Amino acid sequence: MRAVIISGGKITNYEYIKTHIQNGDTIICADSGYNHAVKMGIKPDIVVGDFDSIGKIPTDVECLRYPPRKDLTDTEIALEHAREKGFTEFIILGATGGRIDHSLTNILLLKSTLPRNEKAILIDEHNKIFITDSRLKLHEPCGSIVSLIPLTHCTGVTTKNLEYPLHNAEMFVGKGLGVSNITTADSAEVSVTEGVLLVIVARD
Repeated sequence: MRAVIISGGKITNYEYIKTHIQNGDTIICADSGYNHAVKMGIKPDIVVGDFDSIGKIPTDVECLRYPPRKDLTDTEIALEHAREKGFTEFIILGATGGRIDHSLTNILLLKSTLPRNEKAILIDEHNKIFITDSRLKLHEPCGSIVSLIPLTHCTGVTTKNLEYPLHNAEMFVGKGLGVSNITTADSAEVSVTEGVLLVIVARD
């Protein structure tokens, strides 16, 4: 089973976002992510956070309230709550858009899953964002746009079924070597010997 975390970032295409939620998923809303869930006709299992942006404390669902002065973001609280419940696979929705500090922090939360051997994807209307420090298999339609963004200096970067192949490549933070590649089959693979890569499947 998976934990789906719905945050309070920007969502306009609710129909598309809802396609990533499956029957049996546990739904955890981070603060005003609850409002997104309501608009998708989804009742969350729990809402967590400081409730500073939701406008009210819901009365129809379990709520776990934290003080506004805290060291964790609401999305981070939701992720930690899911871990406490034993989940190791996460889908994070509504975590980008608006303030870049919130978006970057939420994306970089993926890094915390690596030492735990957890699976996580952050999805918005234009991106599916994965992270790897070893090997990642993608199952996306042929012709999908895939970008590799190094979070650290990376060595041994090798790809399979991408139009512009990399073999044992070296990638540097701030260089665009891995941007806008294209899948040549319905599955692709990215591996890295040393370092951490964001792997982004993008759609216009």
